[in-house]
Amino acid sequence: MFLRTESFKDFMYFYPVTFVLIVIQISIWLISNMIDPIGNIIYNYGVGNHYLIQQGEYWRLFTSIFLHAGIGHIVFNSFSLILFAPALEQMLGKFKLLFAYFFTGVAANILSLFANAESMNYYLGASGAIYGLFGLYMFMVLFEKKLIDPQSAKVITVIIVIGIIMTFIRPGIDITGHLFGFIAGIALGPIILKNVKAYSPYRNRRRKSTDDSIGFDPNRWNKKRYKYKKYVKPIITTIFIILVLLGVMATLLQR
Repeated sequence: MFLRTESFKDFMYFYPVTFVLIVIQISIWLISNMIDPIGNIIYNYGVGNHYLIQQGEYWRLFTSIFLHAGIGHIVFNSFSLILFAPALEQMLGKFKLLFAYFFTGVAANILSLFANAESMNYYLGASGAIYGLFGLYMFMVLFEKKLIDPQSAKVITVIIVIGIIMTFIRPGIDITGHLFGFIAGIALGPIILKNVKAYSPYRNRRRKSTDDSIGFDPNRWNKKRYKYKKYVKPIITTIFIILVLLGVMATLLQR
């Protein structure tokens, strides 16, 4: 369930939402850290801050999810998405996964705001949303055992326990954000996991044509005209590569 054996191409094909989320947050991190003028604007207007949110800058509850601090922060959250989001994307579908990810992330920020209304500290990162996904898995472990195999249940339980312990041990972590994201995921479980099927790697199969006959197809021109979907993934990959190159060039020019 959490062991990724797909090729890079298959990962993009089977889990497009997970892939796009990773690309977006890595791209924003690269721009923020390598292109100073744009990076400063992104940080200043996107980072979370309870005081500024109370002054009416509510978008920070959402935009802070996309921002990350050091390289360890972005690597951890991206790696967590690679491991834990694909199974949920297959089970829930693309739109429900997006909803669960952003709902738990924003809910974690809102609840953290109420718990620490007087705090002036800045915060950023997708950890609240990541712990929201952990909360969904914990709901499966506790109440929907048919959706998760015993081995995966043991693995995710150990990871969650370690993650919560590290939340209290490591300095500089938004404890309330992690905990409230986790709680939001559990609370969302009975709603969003209703009537879903358990994850199965055998459902990851590319569709193949079963008709090898040659014949006349009256709609052949329309089919050729609207085959745009196959270009979406290469375009996203190309944009990511360009952003990386721009960041590297900007860094070199500043030296």
